[in-house]
Amino acid sequence: MEIPDPTGVADPGFRRVLLVGTGALSVAFLPFWTNWLNNTFPEMEKRVVLTRAARRFVSAEAISVLSGREVFTDDWNEADPGTAPHVELAGWPDLVLVHPATMHFLSRYALGLTDTPLLCALQSTTALVGVAPSLPPGAQLSPVLRGHLDTLRARPGVVVAPTVPAVSASTGEREDGGAAPLSELMGLCVGAYARARRGEEE
Repeated sequence: MEIPDPTGVADPGFRRVLLVGTGALSVAFLPFWTNWLNNTFPEMEKRVVLTRAARRFVSAEAISVLSGREVFTDDWNEADPGTAPHVELAGWPDLVLVHPATMHFLSRYALGLTDTPLLCALQSTTALVGVAPSLPPGAQLSPVLRGHLDTLRARPGVVVAPTVPAVSASTGEREDGGAAPLSELMGLCVGAYARARRGEEE
């Protein structure tokens, strides 16, 4: 089924999109969202990065077929000898979408850690970065996590999507910690880009 462009604009302003999946269970839907990006924004170049934890829940081979490019695993050992994957990942995209973003990933990103190629790239890229948190039950009560989210919301060039109600696979209870749809995250990033452009022109 073709999903309409939720942004309501013909040109979202992005040409190269890096889609990142981390180790939340909802990363299993990443093939669907990869296909959605292809259908909704066919003119964009897309690349996909998976963390090692994400590869427990989703097939890199399936995403590679859908994206038309090899999927990069976020591990220094996956890089070819003599290459600098963090430099390429930082310089290639003009938009990074982290969907879903686990509590562990959000914390490391907010703290400025650079222990993987992707995190190193995100700390130095000039691309707009959108993240969709996917949180375990009760995590939103954590003052530490709230502090990390506040840090990211205040960081220039970063967009944090609100969480949405979702049924926890562990407890069976409906919790307000699910990752927002990728379509919503994309819309928020397009809006942030448009506002930044207007600010430059004023």
